[in-house]
Amino acid sequence: MVAVLALVAVTLAFAGVTAVSADSPPRPGTDDSELDVNETATLWSKAPNECLSDAEYEERYDEQRTAMQELGNCTDITFKEPPDTAERWTAYDYESLEGGNAETSIYPTHAELTDSVLIADAHATTFSIQPSTRTHIDENRTVHYIAPEGELSGFVDYRVRLDSNSSIQDHGIDEVRLLHDDDVVETTGGTQTPTFEYAFDGGGPATLTLEADISARVERDRGNETEVIADQVTVSQDLDVEVYDLRASIYHASYPNGDSGVAIYQTQPWHGYTLSDDGEANVRGVWRYYTARDTNWDDLIHSSRDGQESTPSDALPVYVHAYPSELGPRSEPIRDGPNILEVWGTESSSPEPSIHENVDIDVVSESYTRSSGLALRYDGIDRDAIRVDGIVRGVSAEIIEPDGGSEREIRESDLSVEIIESNATAVTLQIELRDAETGAPIMLESPFDDPRFSLIGAASREGYITIGDQVVRTNAAGIAEITVHQPGIYTAEYHPGSWRSHNPAYIGDTTTETWHPLATPTGWFTLLVDLIRYAIPFAVALYAAKRIGSFLKMRDTL
Repeated sequence: MVAVLALVAVTLAFAGVTAVSADSPPRPGTDDSELDVNETATLWSKAPNECLSDAEYEERYDEQRTAMQELGNCTDITFKEPPDTAERWTAYDYESLEGGNAETSIYPTHAELTDSVLIADAHATTFSIQPSTRTHIDENRTVHYIAPEGELSGFVDYRVRLDSNSSIQDHGIDEVRLLHDDDVVETTGGTQTPTFEYAFDGGGPATLTLEADISARVERDRGNETEVIADQVTVSQDLDVEVYDLRASIYHASYPNGDSGVAIYQTQPWHGYTLSDDGEANVRGVWRYYTARDTNWDDLIHSSRDGQESTPSDALPVYVHAYPSELGPRSEPIRDGPNILEVWGTESSSPEPSIHENVDIDVVSESYTRSSGLALRYDGIDRDAIRVDGIVRGVSAEIIEPDGGSEREIRESDLSVEIIESNATAVTLQIELRDAETGAPIMLESPFDDPRFSLIGAASREGYITIGDQVVRTNAAGIAEITVHQPGIYTAEYHPGSWRSHNPAYIGDTTTETWHPLATPTGWFTLLVDLIRYAIPFAVALYAAKRIGSFLKMRDTL
């Protein structure tokens, strides 16, 4: 059994699926969908961690299971991109959802019920909205992102109040509507299972409302006369979502050695970048995915004048969930793929507390960077093939040309260091930074620190130079000076600012200079003076020793 599980896990890794925790198969009666048994086995990340043996499974479900079903029964299965299985399963399962009759209302446990004179247990409840992704951003925030174009399916039901002297003349669902921030998107006739196709312009937070008008007319016998009573109610449910309208700004650059640079910015969570026409060069973001049912639909209440009965639901909507993974952003091919130079984003707390207790995945356990952009360097970027994919299945970003153009030129820089003044105890180093192509000085010091430059519009650039333990910036002439007192080898390194905000931009450079007092005439003279000064006491002592020795020798002779 262990060998089989290991083989399946390896197969999943190559298929873009990774195994992590513990699930049960769908309950009998819900697995007869268009998904095959292996796809169905990946859906149930909120199920308890049973990990049944083959014998226990066969005894419970009266069937043998595949290796994938065995894996899904013992683990949660995660994906490196949003899968389509949740949408396919939900669409099929929705067909089995049936409402009650005039005397019985059926509703999920979370339905918002409305009662009136003749109508009871009335509700309009969203069953599913697809494609969409429930995204666990931090411990307090889970955002339901929906595609700008998709489908919402709902469930509407009610029952009519009757007594022994009453009879129903007419009843029904008159109209069902979908609203977007109080604006009617689409209207359909009376049905217990309405479906709406929508297309929204623009993105951002939104409130979708499923709304239904329900009416009933009852004839009541009052002895000598008959009374007709009419009633009408409007029921609704709000769904807070964020329309996932992904847009990306892209900046390009060419390095002197032929490499390409690209910086991509987007304000919403993103799935990954494709950088080549064959799709081999790509970057995956921090997000990974799993699928899980909406547990609000686990049970349905059947309500009548005689009471309520709860039954397991055969219709289970399944959603894609996104979470920040411990793997973090990564490029492919792993060894010689794009080089991630810089990541921009917002620090967020781990969303681990917001994950269902039965879901065991590789979610980050500490804070992570919710990236809004990456800077990349690669020698095989195909500008026409760049695609930014979103965390909602089927959504790719609209590429926006930034103001001022997207092209950036990157040049080589020329950094030099020389000794311009020295003595026995210190040396002054002059650091010069220039454009290697044109020879023009590169200024790093802010011109606004000197009022002379503010008048002529001189502009500095981000970046700095390190030498020893000091950080310096060049002036308008591309020059900086420092004084050092310790002999040694001094390495100067230019750390340029981001090429995304400079045109032209530069790549860094490094140079060294060595200083020691003996390397200068003054140093040698000082050393000679010091030697003479320190040698005099020894010379006096030696002379005195010799005189004393001579005196003692004379005494011995006498």
